[in-house]
Amino acid sequence: MRYTGPKVRLSRRAGVPLTRKAVRYFEARPYPPGEHGRKTNRRNAGDYSTRLMEKQKLRWYYDVSEKQLRRYWDIALRKPGRSGAELVVLLETRLASIVLRAGLAPSIYAARQYVNHGHITVDGRKVDIPSYLVKPGQTIGVRPRSRQMQPFVAAAEGIYADERTAPYLSVDHQELRITLLARPERTQIAVPVDEQLVVEHYSR
Repeated sequence: MRYTGPKVRLSRRAGVPLTRKAVRYFEARPYPPGEHGRKTNRRNAGDYSTRLMEKQKLRWYYDVSEKQLRRYWDIALRKPGRSGAELVVLLETRLASIVLRAGLAPSIYAARQYVNHGHITVDGRKVDIPSYLVKPGQTIGVRPRSRQMQPFVAAAEGIYADERTAPYLSVDHQELRITLLARPERTQIAVPVDEQLVVEHYSR
């Protein structure tokens, strides 16, 4: 089941800011939420708890359900590379993830909503499935009738963009157009997760 509560609480539970908005909140309250949050010592967590939390961080970062993450894990196991790295690459090439990484949305939650509401196209065709896996060479854009909406006007001005564009993406913010140049490599993906602990969690 996907978490629908306050998103900043997830960052405080995870111990790292998972979204841009969470950064300043996390700096003010860098301890877990709840009545006993200040007294919680993350360093005393056991091995199972540590591995479980790393898996949860990956889920929350990409806003996927447990069922979806397990499905991606099964796909990653069948790939020839390292399973943990393959898992992260699969999550990173989801349509919602590409929309976020390219700077067309302020958060993964907004990116998911834009896709769900039919504002995003792939190779000129509307795609409203956030989990759609984008292939190298495909171009993502914003539907013409959606371009005048305030979030996309802001995106065209580069307001949501990172300082450096991911090397596997070609992004034209003014045209609201993204092309996946190549399949990402794990070293190119900025996600605050140790995927080896996720591998250990699923392999136990």
